[in-house]
Amino acid sequence: MRIATWNVNSVKQRIEHLVAWLKEASPDVVCLQEIKCVDEAFPALEIEAAGYGLVTHGQKTFNGVAILSKHRIEDVRRGLPGNDDDEQARYIEAVIAAPTGIVRVASIYLPNGNPLGTEKFPYKLAWMDRLIDHAAELLAHEEPLVLAGDYNVIPTPLDAKTPDAWRGDALFQPESRGRFRELLALGFTDALRACDPDGAVYTFWDYQAGAWPRNNGIRIDHLLLSPQAADRLVDCKVSKHVRGWDKPSDHVPIHVDLRP
Repeated sequence: MRIATWNVNSVKQRIEHLVAWLKEASPDVVCLQEIKCVDEAFPALEIEAAGYGLVTHGQKTFNGVAILSKHRIEDVRRGLPGNDDDEQARYIEAVIAAPTGIVRVASIYLPNGNPLGTEKFPYKLAWMDRLIDHAAELLAHEEPLVLAGDYNVIPTPLDAKTPDAWRGDALFQPESRGRFRELLALGFTDALRACDPDGAVYTFWDYQAGAWPRNNGIRIDHLLLSPQAADRLVDCKVSKHVRGWDKPSDHVPIHVDLRP
C-alpha cells in the first residue's frame, strides 16, 4: 500500500498538479494539507474521476486537511481531541479498509508557530502536546497507523540545507524539536529516516530568495509509522521533481510503501 502526504497550498489552485501526480504515482491513500477551502468547495469531481474517494475537514481561506483513498474510508474523525474551542481545521483521521487489511491514517497540518514572542508559538506547542496524547491513545489499538502531514518541524540540522538560517524560527526551536522527539519516543518510526538515515532530503523550498534553484530546502513533511506499520515498511520517497512544475506548491509529496 502506498500512502502519501502533500501540503498542496490551495487545492483549487493546484488541482491540475494533484490529478497529474495521482496518475503518475498512483498512491492508495493521500493526506492533503492546506486545502484552503470549505468542504463544499473542494474539487471532489476531479478527484473522484481519478479513482479516489475523499473526506475533508475544510476551513475558508486557511488551513484545511483531507484524505483521499482508492479504498473504503471508515471511522472518520475531524479535529484533534483535547480542545473543543479550537476551530482551526488541522486534523482529520480515518481507517482505510483495503483488501489487504486496514490501516489508520491521519492528515496533520501542525501550526507554524511564527512569529516567536506571540501567542502563535504557545499554540503550536499546546497543539503538539495534544497530538502526543492522542497518538499515545491510538498506539494502544496496536494497528497499522500512519501519522502523515506537514509538521512544521525541522527535526535535526540534517533536515535543513542551511540550519543556522532557521535558529530564530519556530520550526527549529528546541521546544518544537523536543516534542517531535517525544512523539517518536512513543514508538513511532520516521519513515524517511528509516530508509535514508543520512541523506540531504527536503520537502519544502520557500518561494523567496531563489531557494528552489539553490536547493535551499528543509524537511518538514513527515510520515510517522506505528510499530505495526513500520514492520511493513518497504520504502519512502520524496517526489522532488514536482517542485519544478509550473506554479507549484512550495511543498512536494512524500510517500511510503507498505507491504501487505
